[in-house]
Amino acid sequence: MERTLYQWFADSAARHGERVALEVGGGRHTYAELESLSRRLAAEIAAACGEPPARVGLYAARSLLAYAGYLAIQRLGATAVPLNPSAPAARNRAVAAAAGLDLVLADAALPPPVLPAATLAVRLDRLDAPPRAVPDTLPARPDDPAYVLFTSGSTGAPKGVPVRHRSVDAYLSHVVPRYELGPGCRLSQTFDLTFDLSVFDMFAAWGSGATLVVPAPYDLLKPVAFVAREELTHWFSVPSVVSLAMRLRRLKPGVMPSLRWSLFCGEPLTLLQAGAWRLAAPGSVLENLYGPTELTVSCAQYRLPADPGRWPETANGTVPIGTPYPRVEHLVVDEEGRPAAEGELLLRGVQRFPGYADPGVNPGRFACFDGVRAREAVTAGGTAGGTVAPDLWYRTGDRVAWRDGVLVHLGRLDQQVKISGHRVEPGEVEAALRGQPDVVEAVVLAVRGRDGELCLEAACTGTGLDPVALIRGVARVLPGYMVPRSVTILDELPLNTNGKVDRRATAAALNA
Repeated sequence: MERTLYQWFADSAARHGERVALEVGGGRHTYAELESLSRRLAAEIAAACGEPPARVGLYAARSLLAYAGYLAIQRLGATAVPLNPSAPAARNRAVAAAAGLDLVLADAALPPPVLPAATLAVRLDRLDAPPRAVPDTLPARPDDPAYVLFTSGSTGAPKGVPVRHRSVDAYLSHVVPRYELGPGCRLSQTFDLTFDLSVFDMFAAWGSGATLVVPAPYDLLKPVAFVAREELTHWFSVPSVVSLAMRLRRLKPGVMPSLRWSLFCGEPLTLLQAGAWRLAAPGSVLENLYGPTELTVSCAQYRLPADPGRWPETANGTVPIGTPYPRVEHLVVDEEGRPAAEGELLLRGVQRFPGYADPGVNPGRFACFDGVRAREAVTAGGTAGGTVAPDLWYRTGDRVAWRDGVLVHLGRLDQQVKISGHRVEPGEVEAALRGQPDVVEAVVLAVRGRDGELCLEAACTGTGLDPVALIRGVARVLPGYMVPRSVTILDELPLNTNGKVDRRATAAALNA
């Protein structure tokens, strides 16, 4: 039977009430305590709205209120829309307006959010106030959206991605047993609630009776020490966290003995990063995950063999993304829309989202396939409330290739460039740079020269690096048109709020 997000938690609370569900801010909270607090917050939300809300914003981060508030929203059968307190006020206001929020639950310890005039806000400064009349749990339906997350839009306006309970249920039903989750497991929580990977942290833990361990801000700068101190069994983060630990020289052999599973997602995981992490967590199974927000957290997986001698070799030096989950269908098509060994990845299945919150964003993002060729599909367009037919394929915009029975991520379609008439994948040039002595990270960008022609420029991190030597090293392994015109050495690569490498900020650093 399909379960909603709240039912995944409630089932564990009923079975494991006295077990610790959440460790945050120095406090330990059992499943029973978290259930009681979510009930109290649900009463606050219901009283403020006067009726069951449809969409509730959550303006909180890494606090008891953030996690109990998320559960309270789910308890009311409403859709959660996380807002990032560290984001610019204009961004949160735009998200709140686009989401059509009934109310925002806000942490009073933070500066008040700037919201559209018509949006209600409830700011809580204490969680032990006498409870109001507690409403009954209002069950959502499987096709109702559990949450809406807003990603960057090509027009400059954030685009909302609603994800249904049915999709999350299929996702959790796959990952909970795969990663042997249950009582006694201790999971990291490295992602902000506005990043969909946080859904794994919370509900894979709470759906199995495990404990969610939330790092303090300084812990995110020292991930290895955090894992060791808290004796985590499961780690989940973006790969750039590995690079941070490498720069700090923290990945010494065997320093994370408690880890049984190490999962990475959100951007390409390099074989160099995977090798460094494996040495530090030799008892941990390493798995690389892939999935756009539109396909519910992650939808493809590749498990690295226990023997590094059997690890794959890829042209761009990244770990394969493997194969899609059992209930996710996939197609790889060339520029003509025909099935191919290399091209754009198309996906559909129960984990596919029903279409963007603004249906006007849907055109161009979906395809139909007649068995011979994929073509752009007609969608609901600007029809309010329209959903995209489930048999249509979502166009990921990611270039992939089949290599030895698994998919390898080659980069974004919009990152592939032509240099002197030759197609160039920046990832292959980045791999060549990472292959040079002492290079830890590398980003390659295509920029316009003074003559208007595209050329490659690179940024690298590492110790004792000589830009001229790096260019010569790349020239020894790649054709001339793939050799960067310049290499800039940075102390660290700029990251966005989700911990991914920020390519725009890197470009700005190159021009500084």
